[in-house]
Amino acid sequence: METIKLSVVPANMMKKIKFKVNYFESMKRVSSRKVVIVAGLALSVAAIQPAQASENTPRRPFAQWAEVPAEGQLVFGLLYEQSEAYYIWAGSQRHNVTVHSDSESYGIDNRQGYLTFDYGLTERWAADLNIGATTVGWRAFNPDGSVGEATGAMDTTLGVRYQIFKEGKENASWLPDWLPTSTFRAAGILPGSYDRHVAFAPGNHSAAIEPSLLLRKNLFWTGFGAYSDTFYRWEHTNGNDQYAAALGFFQKIAGWELDAGWRHLQATSGSDIVLDPPDGSAPWSSISYQTNVREISESLDAGFSYTTRHNIRWAFHARKTFDGRNTDSKLWLGGSVDIPFDHLFGRGKESK
Repeated sequence: METIKLSVVPANMMKKIKFKVNYFESMKRVSSRKVVIVAGLALSVAAIQPAQASENTPRRPFAQWAEVPAEGQLVFGLLYEQSEAYYIWAGSQRHNVTVHSDSESYGIDNRQGYLTFDYGLTERWAADLNIGATTVGWRAFNPDGSVGEATGAMDTTLGVRYQIFKEGKENASWLPDWLPTSTFRAAGILPGSYDRHVAFAPGNHSAAIEPSLLLRKNLFWTGFGAYSDTFYRWEHTNGNDQYAAALGFFQKIAGWELDAGWRHLQATSGSDIVLDPPDGSAPWSSISYQTNVREISESLDAGFSYTTRHNIRWAFHARKTFDGRNTDSKLWLGGSVDIPFDHLFGRGKESK
């Protein structure tokens, strides 16, 4: 088994990808060729072959991606998240990883921020790009209590979405009216630049293909509903695939939305974390944290958002891992703002 050794790897410069898309004058719907181009970019990143660490791919909570921007609209998002964990599960055994130093308590700390670009290609098609930076630090796995850390670009995602059904709008005649808003997303994931050999590195650090299905449905009384977000992630490094399912409820009141739910994440294969000594306490002499660790986690999600009359959306969200295997007991806290820019490139405007 591979024992983790701390090393600092400078962030690699990311290659710039430039492409042009010609828009036809007064076109109501984007051509199938353009959709194929964006989809091809999303899936082509799977050709790269790095390895896996702790799951941390950018993804909007509460099935937010079930909605798509208006045609020609760009929604720019800015997100910041941080987490602390004072317990881990090595295999199925729970351990306290708190290190006390200078009257302070240290666990496993994450900090990250990322930008999102969500563009409406047509009334039902959209493309999204999510890029950012991340860092993780801990003291529990060095015998002298010194800091182990990894910092760099996050795993980047590029996705395309198709809204199959939109609740409350005109849809295909053969679709029943009781269906929820249903959106299929196909995404490619490009590995970040952090050191993947550091224990609890902030991401899978793997090229992957990720199909997902997002649902949101109004139920019972006005403003109340349920959401679902499921995905399967094909990891192209070692076959250590992942899947996740999230279920929850929302309540809309004027411009406010309250959300709460549950999330399950699981790797289909992989190795257990091994501490040395296994019955010791922090700081440990060493940790065996292989790049194909089999992470399983059970989490609770909660959040709220407010959308202004100018359609600027401010949001706060939290996630707490309460059980799992080969994972840590993170409490994530995050905030975000989404700003729409309508009718970019002269598209999406209704003809007079």
